[in-house]
Amino acid sequence: MAEAYFYHLTRRSVVETLAQLLPRCLSQGWRVAVRCGDEGRIGWLDDKLWLGPPESFLPHGVAGGPHDAHQPILLTPGAATNAPHCLMSVDGAAVSHEEIASLERACILFDGTDGEALSRARGQWTALTGAGIGARYWSEESGKWEQKATKNID
Repeated sequence: MAEAYFYHLTRRSVVETLAQLLPRCLSQGWRVAVRCGDEGRIGWLDDKLWLGPPESFLPHGVAGGPHDAHQPILLTPGAATNAPHCLMSVDGAAVSHEEIASLERACILFDGTDGEALSRARGQWTALTGAGIGARYWSEESGKWEQKATKNID
């Protein structure tokens, strides 16, 4: 069954965290959808992913193109059309337990210095774990990622 990983960002940006997580997903042969809660940030995120070093290029596309279904990483404001194994939610993008159930993993990245983002992530944790989804909470507060909590994990 799919699990939801919550990443409480306090030291790294969304882009830096995606640059760590996305290669791990691709190395497992997974397709990934990165859902942005703010549609205006998709272009910004697309630019950031293109500007990385050539040796760490992350093949991706922006939803609405002719090859969405074939994108290893698809940046989208809504439904993922690339049959992802993993959905990454940024900027407070919504995810449902029904959607997560069909995936290998969902990752919810949130800015731990933003009270509204923190509150939204807490609500997502409550809704998803209440629906029986396994969840892991990761914090980088110490300078490295550490798992701080789990729920519904066997």
